[in-house]
Amino acid sequence: MSIQYETPLPDSYGVADSFPKDFGYGEEEGDSIDDSPSSSDSKPRILLMGLRRSGKSSIQKMSPNETLFLESTNKIYKDDISSSSFVNFQIWDFPGQVDFFDPTFDYKMIFRGTGALIFVIDAQDDYVEALSRLHLTVSRAYRVNPEINFEVFIHKVDGLSDDHKIETQRDIHQRANDDLADASLEKLHLSFYLTSIYDHSIFEAFSKVVQKLIPQLPTLENLLNIFISNSGIEKAFLFDVVSKIYIATDSSPVDMQSYELCCDMIDVVIDVSCIYGLKEDGSGSAYDKESMAIIKLNNTTVLYLKEVTKFLALVCILREESFERKGLIDYNFHCFRKAIHEVFEVGVPSSRTCNQPVNTPLIKTVALNGTPRSTV
Repeated sequence: MSIQYETPLPDSYGVADSFPKDFGYGEEEGDSIDDSPSSSDSKPRILLMGLRRSGKSSIQKMSPNETLFLESTNKIYKDDISSSSFVNFQIWDFPGQVDFFDPTFDYKMIFRGTGALIFVIDAQDDYVEALSRLHLTVSRAYRVNPEINFEVFIHKVDGLSDDHKIETQRDIHQRANDDLADASLEKLHLSFYLTSIYDHSIFEAFSKVVQKLIPQLPTLENLLNIFISNSGIEKAFLFDVVSKIYIATDSSPVDMQSYELCCDMIDVVIDVSCIYGLKEDGSGSAYDKESMAIIKLNNTTVLYLKEVTKFLALVCILREESFERKGLIDYNFHCFRKAIHEVFEVGVPSSRTCNQPVNTPLIKTVALNGTPRSTV
């Protein structure tokens, strides 16, 4: 394994730290977060709901060693992650024992500003009551805000066999959709995920939830497709470094093992940088414009990480023979990085609206004989 640092490419672009304010998410607010559920927050919200002890709070932690002595949530807890992450939204964790449809709660206000509702079901427990609460929750939320993305996390599946996981997911899927059909809510779509905090399934599920809230997702996927097809790369992920959520990937199917390798690479880079990348007085950042890493595996596979913005990293999987053309890959990455900054243009005055297309930079490709040529 080798981890290297390189000088930033010329013509650096302003750091695209987070979503621009004019992309339909409203004005950013201060860091103070009111504990009252009736406070009007303009940032998109992800609601975590479910019965008590279903694992909602542990999902927020995502690290098993942080959940060993986690107490049951007894009030609505808001987590604003926009200050330390690329994605700009709030996560609201609802205690399972609270009836948020009580007249004292303004549930219409809660659902009206919600981007996604995640309902967590404990797969190791009897989920009859959970399905009843799920139906009540999503049906009322849908009537208030039909634009909500409804996600169901079938959680704690680490203790189940593969056959039991599939059967549990099939049963929950069938019962939940039957309840919606009986209530004439066929247009309400539920997405189901098998999750556990003891593997990377929770990160992958959360990645897919977050991607639905990113209006620029089709553009990002298109840019990644152009980049990998012209660089000889097999798979590429655009990661939020803090949360290890991938906000976009190319159109090829996601292999869980490849995703886990990329997540582990981010951990390695940050850990090594914290030891050797900081100044003697401890100042500096473990992840900055010079961050770059190459890890060569024993099966001729190469993992290549490059910094895109202060919060984003591009992690690529490719073969050693393709990596021999590293100069071409770095040039194409420079064009890709420029396009990403044009997509998000944070702090750069522009009259272009978010619906207008982005001019894709010229990307070089290689003919069969190895001769560089240009493509748009």
